[in-house]
Amino acid sequence: MKKILIALMTAVCLQTSAKVEMPKMFGDGMVLQREAAVNLWGTARKNAQVSITTLWDGKTYSARTDKDGRWHQTVHTPEAGGPYTITLSDGEPLVLKDILIGEVWICSGQSNMEMQMKGFKGQPVEGAINDVLQSRDDDLRMFTVKRNSQFAPVDTVNGAWLKATPATTRDFSATAYYFGRMLRRVLDVPVGLIVASWGGSACEAWMTADWLRAFPDAKIPQTPDDIKSKNRTPTVLYNGMLHPLIGYTMRGVIWYQGEDNVPRYATYADMLSTMIRGWRSEWQQGDFPFYYCQIAPYDYDLIDWHVNSALLREQQAKVETMVPNSAMAVLMDAGLEYGIHPRKKNVAGERLAMLALSKTYGIGGIPEFARYEGMEIQGDTAVVRFERSKEWVYFDRGTTSRLFEIAGDDRVFYPADKVWIERNRVYVKSNQVKKPVAVRYAFRNWADGDLFHDGLPVSSFRTDEWEE
Repeated sequence: MKKILIALMTAVCLQTSAKVEMPKMFGDGMVLQREAAVNLWGTARKNAQVSITTLWDGKTYSARTDKDGRWHQTVHTPEAGGPYTITLSDGEPLVLKDILIGEVWICSGQSNMEMQMKGFKGQPVEGAINDVLQSRDDDLRMFTVKRNSQFAPVDTVNGAWLKATPATTRDFSATAYYFGRMLRRVLDVPVGLIVASWGGSACEAWMTADWLRAFPDAKIPQTPDDIKSKNRTPTVLYNGMLHPLIGYTMRGVIWYQGEDNVPRYATYADMLSTMIRGWRSEWQQGDFPFYYCQIAPYDYDLIDWHVNSALLREQQAKVETMVPNSAMAVLMDAGLEYGIHPRKKNVAGERLAMLALSKTYGIGGIPEFARYEGMEIQGDTAVVRFERSKEWVYFDRGTTSRLFEIAGDDRVFYPADKVWIERNRVYVKSNQVKKPVAVRYAFRNWADGDLFHDGLPVSSFRTDEWEE
């Protein structure tokens, strides 16, 4: 009886003295989205009142906890600035310090998003040594979500907000860092980057079971024992790494993923589009910007996949035509023939930043990625035209290209004998194809793209839809 009384008294004490707690991404040094109704949430005593005081305006908000001790409150943020504090209390205060108000972006994907500035073993990031040494910036804050694969959704993540310094930048995502650095330089406001990525992860792993019902080949785990891969099994990274972040008020998302889905390329456009719509629905921030990298060229035969990765790149190119407020950064000139982790992470990050600066922030003077639009036949010559090509297309290594192929009705492709450009048209012909019906450009695993528009590469493409 005495033990029961002690246990009851202990439970009552814990309930009455419970501290206000919040998921780890709400912490000292965090960045909150400027000029927004920002979501805050956490736990405290059951059926208690939580007061929230924001230093930037001296305003106090009041949130009521439910029967499980959970609470949620929106606070209004000013224009960019800081540092500030937020004090939360239901008796014992929780003080969050050194908070900046600025631009917040979620950065997700697989290894080419995860790859740190220090690189992987034997796989360096180009220019990273100098860039790391010069990376100190108190107004660039970085949060890396620790890897976590889960059968069911969890409510928090492991990680901490860090200021950009040589020591912290070295261990941070290179693609995300270069993206954030460009935003800092152009916008001159604080920037917060939250990286949730895992090398080798499948797109399916970042989705819910409901979203994946349209894709019967995705095997949803029914029990924890069904999780055969921590980063490829459907739903597990959504549960462990993304679900806790959903609702954290931000500007948009950058995404670098697709390599793992090369063998399953046929469904990728529909799958990524479904994932984007799912994230947007759950975040409840409308059609927030979603900018993504097209996977860079690499010889996938080196890992015995024997699949033409240009087919996956083709699927990725479709997504921006299917999903509003999305855009793709082309990396045809930034690949590595013998390495799936290209060194030019500055190119990836800065091109994503160009998309954001132009399309989200309205900065003028930024070029666009020209895109294949259509083809017509003039005798023995195929004429390929492009859209978004006001400055006309060109070859960056001479007056012609060796990356074009042409085929007739027999569907046999031959290297083009002659390729030339007039304005935003590319003319393609081969002495072996008298009546051309289809053209392909750089439509192979590895190619060092040479077709450009206004300093930016054009994606690999094909004019046919023939089965491989």
